[in-house]
Amino acid sequence: MAIAIAALLGAEFHIAGLPLTDWLPYGILLPLAVAIVWWLGHSSLEVADGELRIRGAHLPLRYVSGAVALDAATLRRVVGREGDPAAFVSIRPWIGPGVQFWVDDPDDPTPYWIVSSRRPERVVELLRSAH
Repeated sequence: MAIAIAALLGAEFHIAGLPLTDWLPYGILLPLAVAIVWWLGHSSLEVADGELRIRGAHLPLRYVSGAVALDAATLRRVVGREGDPAAFVSIRPWIGPGVQFWVDDPDDPTPYWIVSSRRPERVVELLRSAH
């Protein structure tokens, strides 16, 4: 979608009829669109120093009471109508599976975290070994 929008914007510059506007907008806008989409979708899930971190959010591991790997269909259900609106959700639509982390903190209204992951079983194993 981003490439299509960038190509459309590049075509708008082409209409101006200036010599540089034939190729320059495409050469700038198309790579820029790819870079922006990659940057917005790139996030790393870290389990380090007794915390679970993703996209600037952190959760101390002492408050994680459990974790379960979710397949793509289950992940869609949990973030859809069957999900809790108070949950922390950090998913990328192009990554099907994910992990659900149950939060057991009396001061936090968040019941669980949902995070997309290409290797959810590995994340669950890593979390269990870090506990």
